[in-house]
Amino acid sequence: MRIRDWDRNLKIRLYGEALMNISFWMFFPFLTIYFAEEFGKDKAGLLLIFSQAFSVFANLIGGYWADRYGRKRMMVLSACGQGICFIVFGLANSPLLDSPWIGFICYAFIGIFGAFYWPASQAMVADVVDEENRNHVFAIFYTSINIAVVIGPLLGAIFYTNYRVQLMFVAGTACVLLAFILAKWTRETAPFFRNRDTTGNHRWFSFLTNQMKDYRIILTDRIFLLFIIGGVLVAQTFMQLDLLIPVYTKENVQEQTWFTLGEWSFTIQGEQAFGILLSENGLLVALFTVLVTNWMDKFRERNVFVLSSLAYAIAIILIGQTSWIWGLIFAMGIFTLGELMVAGLQQTFVSKLAPEHLRGQYFAAASLRYTIGKTIAPISIPLTVWIGYDWTIVLLSLLAVLSAVIFWLMFSMYEKQTKQSPAKGSA
Repeated sequence: MRIRDWDRNLKIRLYGEALMNISFWMFFPFLTIYFAEEFGKDKAGLLLIFSQAFSVFANLIGGYWADRYGRKRMMVLSACGQGICFIVFGLANSPLLDSPWIGFICYAFIGIFGAFYWPASQAMVADVVDEENRNHVFAIFYTSINIAVVIGPLLGAIFYTNYRVQLMFVAGTACVLLAFILAKWTRETAPFFRNRDTTGNHRWFSFLTNQMKDYRIILTDRIFLLFIIGGVLVAQTFMQLDLLIPVYTKENVQEQTWFTLGEWSFTIQGEQAFGILLSENGLLVALFTVLVTNWMDKFRERNVFVLSSLAYAIAIILIGQTSWIWGLIFAMGIFTLGELMVAGLQQTFVSKLAPEHLRGQYFAAASLRYTIGKTIAPISIPLTVWIGYDWTIVLLSLLAVLSAVIFWLMFSMYEKQTKQSPAKGSA
């Protein structure tokens, strides 16, 4: 399905969100450094955990509101809300306000509005694209995001230090512009009866109650429970890309020459080094996701999951052992390989575990790997104060190794179950 054949809503979103994402990624990866400098690493980590808890809650109700009040309405509200928060965040970094606490509040609300936006945006794709072409459309949006992850941090590495306030204003303007474009040139795609169902017959929190009931499935399926636990543990490693790694490079990477071309040389230091690493990760993901996924199809799932966790463990150890930019680039290559190895297998494995009549509940519960993992992961920042970088990195590596052990046990149980009940295993 070619982009020119897409529904107009999707074409407008693809280009509008690309602008917003590039603007966002110009400074977002460096915010952990900002909060660590303003509040101290121990307090910053706890504050980030606190802000993520609100985002988890917002994500739970975002989909419900998208069904009840409409996709377009939620996306316009969310984009506009994010834009205002970015602009206020910029003011909080300027001499006019100079308030890191206002900045943190804006950061928390940016996460909340983002959690409102994405369920509506995903639902809109499902509304206007037939099932046969959805994977293709989702893949293009995913690739667009990763292109932004490549371009944004590179620009941020150049401009963030001296033009932080201006970058936040650019991001805020991009979000407000996206809200205007969505309001002006897109149409509502939610089913009519849901869009108009505002009678108030159902309390807003009834959705949360039902969602919590769905999550009980993890208590009755031991294999799936191990999948969740292993996912939460390994998430403590890969989520450090936006948490511990920027702080580590800021404090440990001294000014050095990245490369020399004739009489011209490019010199970098901590923040620029992190921008390069993040762009490397985004570029590799954008270029090699499909290739590595096809390659991994040739191996046993158990081995792929285990090796992915071990790749994360090795990568985080290597990152903690060097401040040389090329050593960090090599370590990030291994880190990204761990990400790509399971990128195409995780959802497939969930579908294998799930009975057909419970598939929706399984996929909903599977997201706990990320919501719980993302909430816990910022504890690594205060840990560097309490026990130091070396022990924090060793602990993160051990958690990844433990996830490999759990995945090995999980697949042993799954293979045993499959042999005993072939029909269930092939469902």
